[in-house]
Amino acid sequence: MLKVDLLSLQDKVIIVTGGTGILGNAFVNGICKAGGTAVIIGRNECAGTEQAGKLQQGGQNAFFVRADVLVEEDLKKACGIILEKTGHIDGLVNAAGGNIPAAVLEPHEDVFGIKTSAMREAFDLNLFGTILPSLIFIQHIAGQKASIINISSMAARMAITRVLGYSMAKAGVDNFTRWMAVELANRYGDRIRINAIAPGFFITKQNKSLLTNGDGSFTDRGETVIRNTPFRRFGQPEELVGTLLWLLSDASSFVSGEIICVDGGFHVFSGV
Repeated sequence: MLKVDLLSLQDKVIIVTGGTGILGNAFVNGICKAGGTAVIIGRNECAGTEQAGKLQQGGQNAFFVRADVLVEEDLKKACGIILEKTGHIDGLVNAAGGNIPAAVLEPHEDVFGIKTSAMREAFDLNLFGTILPSLIFIQHIAGQKASIINISSMAARMAITRVLGYSMAKAGVDNFTRWMAVELANRYGDRIRINAIAPGFFITKQNKSLLTNGDGSFTDRGETVIRNTPFRRFGQPEELVGTLLWLLSDASSFVSGEIICVDGGFHVFSGV
């Protein structure tokens, strides 16, 4: 029988990149409630400091460190600050990402006129924004047990129209997750695990205009998503937290290289 304390993150220091975003905020809250110390990484110092302050006022362990996930010097500096403050790092959640508006192909646009510069920007943010923090922070957790969680997408496993750069980047995240799981196991045994969560459709700042109208009703795309999700609704950010805590905790100690779908059945539904 599974012991409840296996899911505890007590005394664990977990870094969350993109921690000020909608999904990232849910992850940070979940980590704190499970007894962990959440380190919020983001570019918006005002938002991050305010977020951490509210958690601290509520008796939770959290603090903010400013860093851009695409700037190696930022990440190295952040790593030094975290280690100086806590002495150890036990987990990393690579939640920074999302689509770039200019990289979205509109229905009326020529498919051969895709804005490749914007597509590269989306690719860098989602793929290298996962790879760089992993490489930099892993160096400092290699001697201890730790868990890394990447954020994948439904777009990594099937063709989702209009978001080519984002889709390719998330497919790269899946490949990186599997590759690194094997490489880390070969070098460090079972001490470092790396997995990914593939969310279904959740309303975020990046996709809100694609899925909803100004009055809150669904766009045609939003309606199509709902029709193809057996649960017939969008997910709530908090519904990702259970999977997150399982993957971060000792309850998943024999799990690595997996991409776990949390999608209301979207990826298994044929539409019929």
